[in-house]
Amino acid sequence: MATGTLLTIDDFERLPAEMAENHELVDGELVEVSGNTPRNNNLRDYLVILLRPLVRKDGLGDVIAEQEYDFLGNAHGPDVTFFGVAKLPLLDRNKRVQRFVPDLAIEIVSDSETQISLFKKKERYLKAGTQEVWLIFPETREVLLYPANRILRGSDRLSTNLIPGFSITVDELLDAD
Repeated sequence: MATGTLLTIDDFERLPAEMAENHELVDGELVEVSGNTPRNNNLRDYLVILLRPLVRKDGLGDVIAEQEYDFLGNAHGPDVTFFGVAKLPLLDRNKRVQRFVPDLAIEIVSDSETQISLFKKKERYLKAGTQEVWLIFPETREVLLYPANRILRGSDRLSTNLIPGFSITVDELLDAD
């Protein structure tokens, strides 16, 4: 949706919730994002159920679903994010858009997303300082890891140095639904 005037993160923050809902701010314009399917919602929730207790038990930081962050002036809300303990003081519970980036951003890819927009978003996350990005493709049962540029399938184990002790096969993750 072209707005005529380019918006800033602060402008986006001031929008009424009903205008901002199901939108991201990309290059100054509001871009509609589709709602998730039950499959994607269940997978997102399962990741939070797996990650949050481990992260909190070990005092590693926090895991949040659907939280928007400022990625170089663009507001995106990855499906699941993790940020380390050093960023906990930066979390503003009264802001829609956090003014820092997560250490890990996980996107569960929906059928309606274009490859170009998805890879632009991934690059934006990494350029803004996100350490790892996972792109989960439920339809093809693949997980793409960046910046490692690895593709995981089947019995390949998904893990991260950011969250020691977390490990699950792609099949275990995607068969949980």
